[in-house]
Parts: sequence; C-alpha cells; structure tokens
Amino acid sequence: MPTEFARLLIGWYAEHARDLPWRGAADPYAVWVSEIMLQQTRVDTVIGYYQRWMTRFPTIQALAQSEEQDVLQVWEGLGYYSRARSLHRGARVVMERFGGNLPATRVELESLPGIGRYTAGAIASMAFGQDEPALDGNLRRVLARVFNIAVPIDSPLALQHLDQLMTEHLPSGQAGDFNQAMMDLGATLCTPRSPDCGKCPLELICQARLTGVQEERPVKKNRPRVPHYIVTAAVIRRNGQVLIARRPANGLLGGLWEFPGGKQESGEALTDCLQREILEELGAQIEVGPELGVFNHAYTHFKVTLHAFYCTLTGVEPQPVEASDLRWVLPRDLAAFPMGKIDRKIALVLSSTDEI
Repeated sequence: MPTEFARLLIGWYAEHARDLPWRGAADPYAVWVSEIMLQQTRVDTVIGYYQRWMTRFPTIQALAQSEEQDVLQVWEGLGYYSRARSLHRGARVVMERFGGNLPATRVELESLPGIGRYTAGAIASMAFGQDEPALDGNLRRVLARVFNIAVPIDSPLALQHLDQLMTEHLPSGQAGDFNQAMMDLGATLCTPRSPDCGKCPLELICQARLTGVQEERPVKKNRPRVPHYIVTAAVIRRNGQVLIARRPANGLLGGLWEFPGGKQESGEALTDCLQREILEELGAQIEVGPELGVFNHAYTHFKVTLHAFYCTLTGVEPQPVEASDLRWVLPRDLAAFPMGKIDRKIALVLSSTDEI
C-alpha cells in the first residue's frame, strides 16, 4: 500500500501533470532521448530540440546510421555535447548488442554510453514500468524539504538517506508516475527559490514547511568562485574564405568546429596570445588585424570573454596539430558546420558582412 507521501503526490500528479511531448510515448527510445536532453537542461528549452531530433532521427536505427556531424548539428545550441555523442554511440550499441531494442533493466541500461544511475532509473520506470527510483536534483530538493534533511544534500550521509527514503516511499507498480510527479513538483511548486507551499499537495506533511525552514533546504556546500578566462580567436581570411578547426572528439565541445585560438596567459597581450595559440595549434604564423568583436559566455564551471580578430597567414600552410581537421569555408557555408555558441555568434557576424 502506498505511503501517505506517495499517495498525496500521485493524486496531485493525476490532476496537474505537465503535458510534455515524450510522455505517454509508446517507444522507449523517445523516453531515452528526452531524459538525456533533460540532463542539466530546463524542460522549456528541451521541447523544441526534442521535436527536431525525433523528426530527424525518428528511430534508434536512423540515429545509429547517421554521421556524428549530423547529430551534432541537430543538437547545436543545447550544450553539453557529450550527451549527443553518447546518444549516437548508444544507438549503435543497441543495434549491435540488443537487436535494435532498448534494454529494459537498470543494469543493461547503465551499460550504454551516457546513462548513469539516475537516467537508467528514469527510463526503466517510465518506459518499462520497472520499480526503479530516479533521484535527480529536483527529487533531492523535494525530499530534503519534506523530510527536513539538515546536512549538505550532496554529502555521502545525505545521499544514503535519500536512497533510503526513495526505497521506502516508491510505490510498487507506480514508480514511473511517482518519479515524474516528483520531477513536476520540483519544477513547478517546490522550486529552488520561493517554493509555492500553499499549492503543494505535501504542505501538511512537509517537515521543513512545518518548521519554517523550507527556504533553507536543501543545505548546500559552499561553492568555489567561478573562474573567468580571457580567450582569443583568429578569423583567418584567404580568397574570400575563413579557416575553421574541428575540436578533438574528447573534451569540451568535442567534435564541434571553431575559429582557432585559446586562453590568454598572465601578462600576455591579446595579439601575442593569439599568435602563440595559432603557432601551437596549427603550426602557422599570422598577422593579427582589426578586432571583429568581443563575446561573453558562461559554461557550467567557468566564464569566458572572447576577443575575435581578423587575421592573415604570413608563413607556412596551417596543419591540424591539435585540431582533428581544418577547413577553408565561405562565410555563407558556415551554417553547415556544428559550432558552440560563441563560435556561432562569430559565424553569424561573418555571414552578414561583406568584409571578407
């Protein structure tokens, strides 16, 4: 029999569940795609990307047979590009090892690239009806408030307690609805700031609310200051074309195309930084010309301010010393190459100007 916590939550969900395009989908692949996209990304951002993805790659087979560059281009702008590469590799594994059918058990799901404990639990419960918990950030926040957990939420002690609570309250045969109800509650009412306790179905059993500390839960560790880097990028021009480099497959923005450059060192002038980076990355020398623009962007763990300059080669032909590939491209054709957000901004400036 469900606990009062589970009963109240599922009753609320039956009336207030969000209408999302992947909910109720008969194909487990749709749940897999949505859960990977939702990692570190808000639902309202994901919806459009999900719909475009399913139009372009409607089946696991279609995804497995696609080229990585096509996959990255459909994903462009969603960030955390390792997720797209993992989905692509995972589709090929499913075709090879599971006959094109997504496996139903947590253990088998965790064997696929990019699927950890939370994602495996979400897919197993929502796509296959398995009694598995899916303990993401939203769920942790809800539990920390309802049961007034007063230790840092990412500490080993708290994580152990959260696992115990999920096991205790997970209703047999309703794990999918329970997990999604927790997600919806955390996204709509039990939000990180200013939770709307008056509308919450758990208000009368929420221990943090009853003691007036709901704004102080969950407890978090003090986080270090986010570093801010100054970086440069070279828009190297020749015969109406510009040079772009493909980043190595592993690491930040792996497999995407960029305008080559790198991080400024202490005491280094921007032009000196750019000349050094091009020599290190491409084995080439450049003359740095006028500045094209300054671009800011925040990643998860750091921020950057990028200075882009028009440049010309002064020596040998550039080589992909640190990049995986190089291309000379007309500005109007840059849209065909998947890029990170800053490089796409530069590309948009170039495609709208006659200066090349």
